[in-house]
Amino acid sequence: MPHSIPYGKQEITPSDIEAVVSSLTSDYLTQGPKVAEFEEKFAAYIGCKYAVAVSNGTAALHLSALALRVKAGDKILCTPITFAASSNCILYCGGTVEFVDIDPYTYTMDLDLVEEKLNANPKGTYKGIVTVDFAGYPVDTERLKKLADLYGLWVLEDACHAPGAYYLDSSKTKVKCGDGRFTDLSVFSFHPVKHIACGEGGMITTNDAEHYRHLLNLRTHGINKNFIQQPLSEGSWFYEMTELGFNYRIPDILCSLGISQLSRADKNISMRRQIADRYTSALSPLYPNIITPKYPEGHGFHLYVIMAKNRLEIYNFLREKMIFCQVHYIPVHTLLYYQELGFKKGSLPVAEKYYEGCLSIPMYPSLSLEDQEFVIDTIKEFCTKEYK
Repeated sequence: MPHSIPYGKQEITPSDIEAVVSSLTSDYLTQGPKVAEFEEKFAAYIGCKYAVAVSNGTAALHLSALALRVKAGDKILCTPITFAASSNCILYCGGTVEFVDIDPYTYTMDLDLVEEKLNANPKGTYKGIVTVDFAGYPVDTERLKKLADLYGLWVLEDACHAPGAYYLDSSKTKVKCGDGRFTDLSVFSFHPVKHIACGEGGMITTNDAEHYRHLLNLRTHGINKNFIQQPLSEGSWFYEMTELGFNYRIPDILCSLGISQLSRADKNISMRRQIADRYTSALSPLYPNIITPKYPEGHGFHLYVIMAKNRLEIYNFLREKMIFCQVHYIPVHTLLYYQELGFKKGSLPVAEKYYEGCLSIPMYPSLSLEDQEFVIDTIKEFCTKEYK
């Protein structure tokens, strides 16, 4: 029986296992030194001043929204093509979401539409923007920052698909996703199918010292042992709770795995780009039945998303051949919960058109050349049968 080929998967090496075992046999399973080590090494990799490790990407988004002081009545701009957590974090804090349609080529938030929306409304209408480096495509945060500054907005970058991705700014300087040059906060995920797999885990990056200190406090119940001078009547056990926080800590065990995975991050992203180039070379001649994505040099390729005619049919055909693709994503504004909030289908035509054909085909560093060729040949076989 042929083996299955998923759309994404983790790769666990002997060095990863050794790192986890080392943590298991240490004095700390959680709240130990590996957390700080992971934060320091991740910040160095991304190119920012500060990093705060948390329990998962959704926790990272929630704490970021809290640190940015989102509250009831705040209106925030978001993209509809993302996992729901990107906008849910605003709802968690009582804010409201307004979606901006996507660019038909990048599948990220259309910055022309952002500019139009900001110009059409009085200053103060919106408080911030949540942008997403969808599939690993780096958003032009330089342009977004200029718009945000003009209207007094903060920028939260959901870079969960894009560690190691970058673009060149107007001065031809490399801007890495999450480096904080043009954003207030950025978030990453360490879910197994992401670039760096911890099982679960997330990271918030920033260059703002105040945000950094606030995030550390929010991560651990709002409790800080060093916030004020210890009363003389208290012992070393003393702590103070200064605000309502959460238990969004990440264990040392998972951070040890993350540190090990991080050590080969550049190699893995290079392999992802090679896989993408082979797909594009092989599948682009199938246009218009298969449309391959457009991408810049610095794309992170968490996903390789094709646009397919008869998406359901090709999805099932591939599945019969043990090739398990995925759809990323159902537009958030069309989900039942959001429709009950008043959002309507038909309101974001580019995102909805994208959803009709999008299909994420297998993309991960350990995808063998043989397996990739099988995926390509199977797609070609479908097109030959379906469109002859």
